[in-house]
Amino acid sequence: MFPRLLKPIKQQSFFLLGPRGTGKSTWVGEHYPTALKIDLLNESVFQEFLRNPSSLEAVVEGQKSQTIIIDEVQRLPELLNEVHRMLESKKTGVNRKYQFILTGSSARKLRKSGVNLLAGRAWSKRFFPLTAVELGDRFNLLQSLKFGHLPEVYSSPDPKSYLKSYVGTYLREEIIQEAVVRNLSSFTKFLESAAFSQGGVVSLQSIARDCGVDAKTVSSYFTVLEDLLIGYRVPVFQKKTKRELTTHPKFYYFDVGVYRTLRRQGPLDSADEIEGASVESLVFQELNATITQLDFNYDISFYRTRDKKEVDFILYGESGFKAIEVKKSDRYRNSDLDSLLIFLDEFPQASAYLFYGGERRLKVSGIDIIPLQEALPILPELLR
Repeated sequence: MFPRLLKPIKQQSFFLLGPRGTGKSTWVGEHYPTALKIDLLNESVFQEFLRNPSSLEAVVEGQKSQTIIIDEVQRLPELLNEVHRMLESKKTGVNRKYQFILTGSSARKLRKSGVNLLAGRAWSKRFFPLTAVELGDRFNLLQSLKFGHLPEVYSSPDPKSYLKSYVGTYLREEIIQEAVVRNLSSFTKFLESAAFSQGGVVSLQSIARDCGVDAKTVSSYFTVLEDLLIGYRVPVFQKKTKRELTTHPKFYYFDVGVYRTLRRQGPLDSADEIEGASVESLVFQELNATITQLDFNYDISFYRTRDKKEVDFILYGESGFKAIEVKKSDRYRNSDLDSLLIFLDEFPQASAYLFYGGERRLKVSGIDIIPLQEALPILPELLR
C-alpha cells in the first residue's frame, strides 16, 4: 500500500472520482475501516437497490456506522436522491449525522443526477494513478515511462499483460455501461487514433478520417473520454500575447502506461516520437495529480505560436505562474531553451523550468534545468 497525497476528510460528505484501477476503494478502505460499504459493482447489491433505491435509508439506519461508502455510485444515480434527502432531513428522536463517501469512475451521470449534492452538500475530490512522491524509493523513471503509474503495475508479475487487459476489458466495459457510444467499433478505432495525438495538437478532421466518422462525432468521443476521467484536453494559454497562437487543444490519456498500450507500434513508427510523447505524458499526469490533490490553484495550459515555438505546460493561477518545457534528451542544449526564452520575453513574471533526461541540475538565463528523475519527486516543492 502506497501512501497517497489525498488526505482523509472528516465528517464532510464527498465524491471521490477517478478511473478504475487507481486505488479509490483501497484508499477509502484504509482510511474509513469501520464504514458501511455498499459496492454497486456487486451485482446482487446493485439489483437490490435498483429495485428499491429508497431502501438505502433502512439499510443505513440498521448499522452503527455513521460513515457510508457507496462504491461506483454512477451505476445507480437514483441513489443520490436518497443520499441528498438523508443529508438534508432532520431525524426525529435520534440525531445521526452521516458522512457519505461516493466513489465513481464517471462524471457524466453524476453531473446530471447529483448537481444539487455537488453544489452544496458534498465536496468533489479526484483520484489519480500514483505519483513519484507517492512511489518514494520505488520511483524509477524508465519503468514509469514504460508502464505508467497504475497501482496494479507495481504488484503484477506481468505489467504489460495487465495493461492490455485493463485497456481491452475495463475501457470497453465502462463505455458499454455508460451507453454513450452507438458504434463501439468506431470508438475502439478512435481510442487508438487518439493515442497518436498524445501530447500533440488535436486535429479532429485527421482523426475522423482514421475512424470513418465525422469531426463532430470525434469531438463527442473526446468528451466521453473526459467524462470517463481517462482523457484530458489541455487548452492554449489565453492571456494576451503579441504573437499569434494556435487555437486547438492538446490531448493526453490519464496514464502513460495506458497511452503506451493503446499506441500501436510497428516497423515504420518512430521510437523517438513515442518516447518523447511518453516523457511529456508522464509530466502531465504528475502535474495534474499533484495540483489537484494538494489543492494548488493552477490551470494547466500550453503555449504554441503559429511558427511552432512551444512551451509544453503553463501553470497559471492564484498559486503562481510557471512555464515548464520537457525534453527526453540526456544532454542539455542551448536551443532547448528557445521557446522558454520567447515566453519569458512576453511574460517575465513567470518562473521557468526545463525538465530533461540528464543528470546535472543547472540554471541558465534564469531558467532552472532539472533532471526528470529529480524533478518529479520534488514537484510539490517546485509548485509552491
